[in-house]
Amino acid sequence: MRNRFPAARWSKSLKLMSTFGTAVLVVVGVAAYRGIPMVSGIAHTLGLGIALALVLSMLGSFLFAVTGYAIDEAGLHVERPLFATRIPLGGLQRVWSDPDACKGSLRLFGNGGLFSFTGLFRNKTLGTYRLFGTDLGRAVVLQLPARVVVITPADPDAFIAHLQQLFPGVSVEPANPPAR
Repeated sequence: MRNRFPAARWSKSLKLMSTFGTAVLVVVGVAAYRGIPMVSGIAHTLGLGIALALVLSMLGSFLFAVTGYAIDEAGLHVERPLFATRIPLGGLQRVWSDPDACKGSLRLFGNGGLFSFTGLFRNKTLGTYRLFGTDLGRAVVLQLPARVVVITPADPDAFIAHLQQLFPGVSVEPANPPAR
């Protein structure tokens, strides 16, 4: 049986970046389309290709947006509009809530704010990690044997409590808690 946890509401920064990013993609796409010469040739093909690439970028970002999280015996399922990404939780070592977990991160590969924050990131605190989020202030860090995953459920405490029930021995503190 899957227990579902909705993703956190979009943060102000995600709303701003998604709005700005969509506007830029639409304006540039329309400009590229309108600038296509009627006579076929390389300029026609290039203009059409640019317009279509921008539309496909926006559609792809939407399809990979995070809508929620589910946990079952197979692991964590990051829910998307049409599919889910499964992350096995075998060997889960630690889980903790940290609103500053993603601070100072560098995006290595992925989406930095068009409908979600998803992909591979790196910072000094966590090292390289996978992020599936909508509001970085609600970050929950899952430390697995071979990787670190960060998600942003609407209720981080309920999510962590459920993981403690499934994995009774899991630590709910970071390995090196920051000095307060």
